[in-house]
Amino acid sequence: MIKLLHFADAHIDLARHGRRDPETGLPMRVLDFLRALDRIVDAAVSEKVDLVIFAGDAYRDRTPAPTYQREWGKRMIRLSEAGIQTLLVVGNHDVSPAAGRAHTLQEFDTLQVPHIHVISKPCLLGPDDLNGLPIQVIGIPWLNRSGLAASLADIDVAADEINDQLESQITRIIEDFFEKLDPALPAVLTSHVSVQGASYGNERSVMLGKDLVLTASLVKDKRLDYVALGHIHKAQNLNPDGHPPVIYPGSIERVDFGEIKDEKTFVIAEIEKGVPTKFKWIKLVGRPFISCSVTVDDPEGVQVQIMKVIPPPDEIQDAMFRLILTYPRDWEAMIDEAAIRRAAEAAFEFHLIRRPLSPARLRLPGGMAIANLSSGELLALYWKTVAQETNEINVLNELAGDIIQSVEMSVGIPENGEEHMQ
Repeated sequence: MIKLLHFADAHIDLARHGRRDPETGLPMRVLDFLRALDRIVDAAVSEKVDLVIFAGDAYRDRTPAPTYQREWGKRMIRLSEAGIQTLLVVGNHDVSPAAGRAHTLQEFDTLQVPHIHVISKPCLLGPDDLNGLPIQVIGIPWLNRSGLAASLADIDVAADEINDQLESQITRIIEDFFEKLDPALPAVLTSHVSVQGASYGNERSVMLGKDLVLTASLVKDKRLDYVALGHIHKAQNLNPDGHPPVIYPGSIERVDFGEIKDEKTFVIAEIEKGVPTKFKWIKLVGRPFISCSVTVDDPEGVQVQIMKVIPPPDEIQDAMFRLILTYPRDWEAMIDEAAIRRAAEAAFEFHLIRRPLSPARLRLPGGMAIANLSSGELLALYWKTVAQETNEINVLNELAGDIIQSVEMSVGIPENGEEHMQ
């Protein structure tokens, strides 16, 4: 039996701005990501796992600063010193944007760090590659779309068919590895890739380029015993009722408020040939994200309505806190932003999102012009644009009628809108 730990999408340098820790000089949000990474490494060592698979995207920046490379390296060296076989899959954020440049995990290959293997091209690893571990791993890194497209340059392929051809090419590579598997050993597929049917979180904002997508049937092949994926930040099993488990563990820390409801996890699995794979989700408890919203509808109590929805200080202490205000634009001056910020001082970070509502534009019925409408018809359209309360419209129409009539009488304008010739 092989005990495997699987995690992905660390993005340790994602939050490079904001308050800094006085002791380390690092942004405090970066420390949140590093604490999650420490929790994962601690679990690998204490659980005495045989194999760690990191399924891609160590960083957010494809050319990370040396400081962040140092912090990542410290954690990987701990795994190496513990004698744990560790596979690092190159993800889309680990690939340099410039052709010919090293990827962000290159130093582990260059320095030949013991027990650490970087998967930067499709490969099939066996016991001889993994210090005798009785397991085989098919590794597929993030495949550069332009590089694969170049291989089709001499083939007569229509532009709108290139993506299908590229996906077929990846599928053939994986199927070739399937044919080479030793049926006596458990087999794992790991890749940084999108799979058909996966549910995306909010990571679209940090993904780069158009995804190539693997079919669900390919990764659910019965010759596999576990599929360790990365790239999608939402934790999920794409094969919940079957074998093998097809797992996205998700990112290790919330990237932004788009992931506020997502649990952050890593996975420990027990893999044995001929036995259904057992695995467990290990929850990562990160910095809390809290979001509140209010739609202001009373001009007499604008500030009171807003202050009511702000949680007490002990509830937002050290949390990422967001307040979304929706209100008529005309009431902007009634909002005391300084008071709101004082009430949210306990939060680690406070994000105030203003969503002022402007009156809808006046739209005339098809074929009509303003000159062809009476004062009463124009007024009826106006009430719709300002969403006037129905019970008030009749009173306002009567008042408006009196004003319009008095004006028309004073300037001699008949009902058809044409002035009397003097």
